[in-house]
Formats: sequence, structure tokens, C-alpha cells
Amino acid sequence: MYEIPTPMLAKAVPAIPDPAKTPGGLSFEPKWDGFRALIAWDGAEVVIGSRGAKPLTRYFPELVDAVAALLPEPCLLDGEIVVAQGDPARLSWEALSQRIHPAESRVRLLSRATPAEFVAFDLLARSGRDLQAEPFSVRRSELEQLFDSLRPRPAASASRAARPPLHLTRTTTDPDLAARWFAAFEGAGLDGIVAKPLAQPYAPGARVMLKIKHARTADVIALGYRVHKSGSGVGSLLVGLYDGDGVIHQVGGVSAFSDARRRDLVDELAPLVETDASGAAVRGDGERSRFTPSGKDTTFVRLRPERVLEVRYDQLEGARFRHTVQFERWRPDRDPLSCTFAQLEQVGAYDLADVLD
Repeated sequence: MYEIPTPMLAKAVPAIPDPAKTPGGLSFEPKWDGFRALIAWDGAEVVIGSRGAKPLTRYFPELVDAVAALLPEPCLLDGEIVVAQGDPARLSWEALSQRIHPAESRVRLLSRATPAEFVAFDLLARSGRDLQAEPFSVRRSELEQLFDSLRPRPAASASRAARPPLHLTRTTTDPDLAARWFAAFEGAGLDGIVAKPLAQPYAPGARVMLKIKHARTADVIALGYRVHKSGSGVGSLLVGLYDGDGVIHQVGGVSAFSDARRRDLVDELAPLVETDASGAAVRGDGERSRFTPSGKDTTFVRLRPERVLEVRYDQLEGARFRHTVQFERWRPDRDPLSCTFAQLEQVGAYDLADVLD
């Protein structure tokens, strides 16, 4: 079995870079928003590893079966596991996160109800040959050869449902086309573009790729805070928005404060803390997911919804920010009642089928 390395990573840049400024040029591809995964297939066994070294094999039996049935030779692939839902199809982080479940019966049920797909974007080994020292241009060429010989190769006219869940991500060396992808593919749930130096060997754990992500700002209301895991200061702020009926909804959280800032925030927010008849702070029950460690305290200190802050975010999923948002500044000039979903930019729909195929 191939040894699964730490994935090569990307650093954020504000705009699509000029390929002429990178020796050897750049290759651009869509930035998928799923579970980063490296899949090892030795001809007898399939192993799926995650970016954080968490084994994922048991959670995606449909991908294990597809890899063993379709790949023509042993290999080590780098890519992303995604789940699509809706019509037009769109990436669903919520459906993907539900796939991590401790019960084997539930795993099997979800593999049929919300099947996952794997999008390959790099090839690290093939038939016993380690390709990590090769430049990306060579690895990409060999990855295309591998996918050209999938067995059986799907017909171009086959329906999405009838096609196998293994895909080769598209690439281009044209930055203008990459910019068009950046704008259009967000409607299918993707969150940007990745640029890879064509002359770069694979560098496990190093941030040698470049990522360009969507970034927007919104004014939201501070609803509460969780105490930092150290027991001192604010660990994260919970934020919300009003809907059209005047009902406030929790939409995400803000974190990544320095030690000093965490302590200062406790004092800044103290006048807003809701208290009971005894003067004690009122605590709310936080949301839990299957990723929340058992026994973790998810309660939070409730704040009166009177203070507005501006945050940076990339995109929404449903009525929540998909990722943790970043604090920009306080907005004392804003009325909390004006912080509604209507301010958020609406992204046009784009069928994921047109990105994958």
C-alpha cells in the first residue's frame, strides 16, 4: 500500500496571479469545497486519508467500490470528496458533513441517499512509480492518461446518475478563463480558484499553491460569546441576522482573536450580557454537529442584540455562513434592526454538472 503523505497546501492571495511572473507558468483549476482526501489503491485495498490524517475509508464505501472497480492500475490520488444536491446540482457542505457517522448502518444508508463523488486534481504515484518529485505539468499529464483509461470509460452522453463518481478536475493556463470560472462556478457551490506552478514538484505540507477565494463583508449582530477553551476571554462570537419577518437567526461565528483581544472583549461586551433575577449571566444552548467532541460544552453567554459588527465571509449555505467569518470592525453607526439577510449578495445558480463534466 502507498504511504499517504501530508497534502500540499495553498496560501491565499487577493487576485488571480499573472502566470508570466511564475517561472514555468501556472495552471488554474476550480477550488472545490469538500473534504480534502488522498486515495491510495494498491490493486487489492483502497485507503482514503484526510488532510488531518483522519481515516475516511469507512465513511465512503461507494467511493471505495468505485476506485477498485474503475481505476486501471495502482495509484495514489490527491483530490476532494464532495456531495451534490438540488436541481440544478450544487455542492452541499451540510450533506457532506452528515456522511461522518459512527453507525455502520447509517453510513451505508447515506452512501445511497447522498452519494459522494471524488474530484482528482493530482497524481502522486502510479504503478509503483513515485511521481512527487516530478513537476506538476508531468503529474497532470499522467493523471489525464490515467483517467482516459478508466474502466469502463463512461460515455459522454450518459446521464449524471449513470456516470461513475470519479472525476478529473478541469484546468487551464488562461487567467482570463480562470477569472470567468471564478465568477460562474460559485453558483455551483465552489469557493474560488487554485493556481499551481507547473514546474513545482509535490511539496507535502508546504503552501506552494495559491488560492483565490470569494470575499465579501456583511454587518451582523453579536448574539453571544463562548468562553475560550483556556477558560479566559472570548473564544468566539456568535452572530445573527434578521429575516423579513423580524425574527433573528444565528448565522455563524467569529473567532481567531489574540490572547489580549480575547480578554479585552470580555470587558467590552460586559454591558450587553443578559442577566437573570440574581444577576447571573444567562447562557444559551449552542448548536452541535457530528464533529463536536462528546462532552464539549457548547453553551454560550447571551448578549442583548444591540451591537453590530462587520465581518468578512466567503459564501452562504442555506441561512448560515459556510465557514467561520472574520472580524473586521465594530459598527456603532448601524441599527441592529437593519442587519438583515437582504444585504447579502445573491449568487446566480450554476449546475455542478457543467463543472464536473
